[in-house]
Amino acid sequence: MKRFGVGFAVVLSLSLILTSLTAPPGVAAAEKTVTIGFTASQTGKLNVEATRQINGLHLWMEQVNGAGGIKLPDGAVIKFADKFYDDESKKERVQELYTKLINADKADFLISPYSSGLTDAAAVIAQQYNRIMVTAGAASDSTYKKGYTLVYQSYTPASRYLTGAVDILVKLTPKSKKIAIIHENDKFATDVVKDLRKYAEQKGFKVVLFEGYDSATADFSPFINKIPADVDAIMGGGHFADTTTLARQIYEKKINTRIIALLVAPPEPKFAELGEACISVIGSSQWEPLARFTKESAQKEGIAWFGPTGEEFIKAYKARFTEDPSYHSAGGYVAGMILQDAIQKAGSADTAKVKAALDAMDSMTFYGRLKFATGPKDHGLQVGHEMVYIQWNKDQQGKPVKQVVWPAAGATAPPFVCPAR
Repeated sequence: MKRFGVGFAVVLSLSLILTSLTAPPGVAAAEKTVTIGFTASQTGKLNVEATRQINGLHLWMEQVNGAGGIKLPDGAVIKFADKFYDDESKKERVQELYTKLINADKADFLISPYSSGLTDAAAVIAQQYNRIMVTAGAASDSTYKKGYTLVYQSYTPASRYLTGAVDILVKLTPKSKKIAIIHENDKFATDVVKDLRKYAEQKGFKVVLFEGYDSATADFSPFINKIPADVDAIMGGGHFADTTTLARQIYEKKINTRIIALLVAPPEPKFAELGEACISVIGSSQWEPLARFTKESAQKEGIAWFGPTGEEFIKAYKARFTEDPSYHSAGGYVAGMILQDAIQKAGSADTAKVKAALDAMDSMTFYGRLKFATGPKDHGLQVGHEMVYIQWNKDQQGKPVKQVVWPAAGATAPPFVCPAR
C-alpha cells in the first residue's frame, strides 16, 4: 500500500476550518487515529479518474493532519490514517476488499471507489457492517434508493448530469430537433442517458439514435456510422478512455453536428491532448477551477461556508501534484471535507453522532453546496450540488482552453456551435 507523508510545501491556513488545536496549559491532548478505508483503481480502465480522486483525498488528509488534527470538545485530537487496496477497476474485487477493510483493517469510516458500479457494490458492505461511507465519483441515483442509511453522495446525481446540455442546445439553436445518444453500457452512463432521453423528449426533441457500447470498445465506427446526417447534437459517452476515443473518432469521420456533449472525459486536462478533436466539445463537470463559489455568495444565501477557497485548493493541489486539479481531484478532497465537517459538528467520531451531523448538513464549499436527502426513499442522495458545463475553445495562441459556458450565472464565455468539418 502506498502512503503519503504529511510534510509538504503548501498547507492551507486551516484556521478557518478547524477549531483551536491548542490544549489547555499543562494538559496533553489525547490523540486518536481515525482510519479511513477505501479501494482505488490504481490499475484498470478507471485509473485516470481514480488517481485524481485519491490525490484529492490525500491532500485533504495531509492538510488536516499537518494542521494538528481536529480537536474535540473533550480535548481529544483526531488525526487520520488511510488503508486502501487496488480494486483493479473490477466490481468482483470490491466487496471482498471492503469487508477486509472493515474486519481486518478496522476502518472507522469509508470512502467509495471511483465509479457508480464499484460504489454500488461497496455500499452493500458499508451498510451491512454499520460503517458510514461518503461516495466520491459515484453519480448514479439508484444506489441511494435502496434503503441505505449510512451512504452519502458528494456528486450531483446522474439524473442531472447531461440535462444542461439540452438547455444549451435550446439556447444555441432553438429550432433543433434531433439528438443522437451513444453511451457506454455501464451503470453510471446508462443511468445518465435514460434521464437525458426523458428530459430531451420533454423539451420536444426526437432521439433518433440510442445505442450502447461495451466498455472495452475501441472502434466506434459501427455506432458513428448510424448517426443521421442532419442530427443536431451528439451526446453520451461513458468514462475517460472510451469517451476520449469516441470524441476523436467523431472528429476523424468529419461528423457535422451543432453540439457534442460527452461524459467524464472533456473536463479532464488530458482531454486537450486530442488537439483539434477536442475543440467545441462540451462536458458536464462536478467542479471546475474557473467556477466561483465564494464565502460572500454563501453568506448572501444564508449557508455556512466550510473549508478553503477555490484558489487555496488549486494552489495547494498544484504544488503537491504538479498538475491542475480536475473535478475528480476536487471530489476526493471534498469527500474528506464532508467527514471532517460532520465530525467537527458532532464533536465525536461516533458513527451515530456523525450520521446525525451528515443528515443535518447544509454547507457551501469551493466545490459548491452540499446537502443530503434524508427521506427513506432516497437517503444520502446529493440534493445541494449542481453541475457546471465546460466547452473547449482556442486561446490566442491557438491552443485548447476550457471555458465554463453554463449555467449563465457562472459562465466565463458563451457556448458556441461546432465548426463545420
